[in-house]
Amino acid sequence: MLKTIMIGRYLSIQGQFVGTTPTGLMVVMVGEKTFAGHPVQKRIA
Repeated sequence: MLKTIMIGRYLSIQGQFVGTTPTGLMVVMVGEKTFAGHPVQKRIA
């Protein structure tokens, strides 16, 4: 399942969902690299 996370204020990354950290950050994998950040919330228009 693809998920989008925010790293910092202006950088977002979309990748394969791996899991969550004990602090609540979401972990995604892009290629062979993993990234942790805050999940992007869905918005309803």
